[in-house]
Amino acid sequence: MGLPGLAVWMFVCLYASVVGYPNGKVREACSSMVPCHGSSPQLSPEHTITVNGTEFKPGDIIEVHLSGPDFEGFFIQARDAEHLDRPAVGSFVLADRRRSQLLTCGRTKNSAVSHTSKVKKKDIKVYWVAPGDAPKRVQFLATVVKKYRIFWVKIPGPVVSQPDVLSPTPPLDPTSEAMSTSHPVSYISKPFSASSCGITKFCIRNPTNCDPGSASCFFLSFQQEESSVFIEMSGPSEGYLAFAFSHDQWMGGDDAYLCVNEDHLVHVSTACLKKRSHPLLDSENPLEDISWRLADGILQCSFRRSIHLPAYKGRFNLDNSYYIFLADGEASEGGLLYKHRRQPLVTDGLYNVTGLPQDIGGSRAPRLIKAHGALMFVAWITTVSIGVIVARFFKPVWSHSFLLGKELWFQVHRMLMLTTVMLTSISFVLPFVYRGGWSQQAGFHPYLGCAVMALTIFQPLMAGFRPSRHAPRRQLFNWFHWSTGTTARILAVVTMFLGMDLPALDLPDPWDTYAMIGFVAWHVGTDVLLEIHSYCLVRKAEVIEDDRVQILQSLTSAEAEGRLFKQIVLTVYVCGNIVFLVAFLIAINQV
Repeated sequence: MGLPGLAVWMFVCLYASVVGYPNGKVREACSSMVPCHGSSPQLSPEHTITVNGTEFKPGDIIEVHLSGPDFEGFFIQARDAEHLDRPAVGSFVLADRRRSQLLTCGRTKNSAVSHTSKVKKKDIKVYWVAPGDAPKRVQFLATVVKKYRIFWVKIPGPVVSQPDVLSPTPPLDPTSEAMSTSHPVSYISKPFSASSCGITKFCIRNPTNCDPGSASCFFLSFQQEESSVFIEMSGPSEGYLAFAFSHDQWMGGDDAYLCVNEDHLVHVSTACLKKRSHPLLDSENPLEDISWRLADGILQCSFRRSIHLPAYKGRFNLDNSYYIFLADGEASEGGLLYKHRRQPLVTDGLYNVTGLPQDIGGSRAPRLIKAHGALMFVAWITTVSIGVIVARFFKPVWSHSFLLGKELWFQVHRMLMLTTVMLTSISFVLPFVYRGGWSQQAGFHPYLGCAVMALTIFQPLMAGFRPSRHAPRRQLFNWFHWSTGTTARILAVVTMFLGMDLPALDLPDPWDTYAMIGFVAWHVGTDVLLEIHSYCLVRKAEVIEDDRVQILQSLTSAEAEGRLFKQIVLTVYVCGNIVFLVAFLIAINQV
């Protein structure tokens, strides 16, 4: 290495030792896999690499899993097991784009995977695609960074090998064998028509009654023709469209059909879905009369299949009733499918596509998740907000009105807050019922939700031990009561902001963000208006003598003068909250 090259290498390492690689752009370490962190690597690895198979053929996909104690960064490659100093082989496909990213080492695109941020993680899953010219034995290696100066280099992983490799295998597209068809493929000349939906076709459209030729319409139709069914599918996607028949509303054990755009050629294939994993493409294709079209960002495909396919394992009979899934997503250059970014469309019930023709819609949000969002919006946009305004500003206005032996403002406040606790508690349980446990894909939303739930329960428990009005500890209680409630409301708004864009609900962007900002501004504006009004009344109060009782009497009189104004503001505020609530409920119903 000459002096210029040495100088460049020293600069790279010195620069990296200062800033590190928090964003995972570690191409400089492609060859050595050593991070320039200015310290020596650890000797005994704490992390392990596992794979879901020990043998492979060109084009096969192997799941690679890196796990262990919390770590910040990682770097994964696959290399020739006989020559580990040689460049990386094969390419990777991501399972989670938020935590991992693809890198190109040498001349092989997507031949390495690294982190996207320093956020701590316990495990990473990726998929390795075996190339056509793969060596006989391949070993997976990983560099793991626990902290800046604590890291392990080239942690050895499993070795996978090709069975009975006798001669070099020509390059093979990862999915071409599975997706190829023995039937001629034709080209569709124009968008599909929905004119026969509900008459001779069984149709699913999202949005409801949309035109298949529009740029936002997902369309799926089934038309029985003697012993076969002709199927049409279209939607705005430059990657893939897929639908599946299922016995329930969960992925797994389903009969799936995929139309995948690979280098501007559409491949149509059948597949099986096993839980939440990549579809297993069938080596034999039972579909006939395959056609496709790519135009203006809309992917169309059509094909025919027999109602009964006893010779093909995993294909359902089409004269039975099933839930129907419709999904879309991105595909890599090799035709590999990325996980759909949003929730698939799922029919509300079981349908027989060879039965009575219907024209139906579907939902991308499960009913339990819709109910979860709706109840939270009712609780934290309506009941809690109105309850806080009443307690803060209507004590003097309603101090002489009583309900069931208590002051009216207190009874209204308590009723609204208990309603909030009830709605939040019911809503809190629903996602756990739907998921069957904790969701690992929801980011910070469930953690903040648990904090809101804890504060929501703590608040009425604390109110049960409220000291009497003139007790020495009453002021301390008032401060804790206010701070706990305010913290819960702020966290609830943040949690709703995060929840609106989760795949399970995914309210329309950017409308949901603007609407929530509008609600926050509406509440804060009302609060500020009433604070200013109260301050003005205090300034108007006439202090006849320096006597606390007379001052309070003057304040009470001044507050009474503003009763009409406050009642008007409260009425307008409640109406505004209802408008926001109805808008959110309509949006939830439409997803």
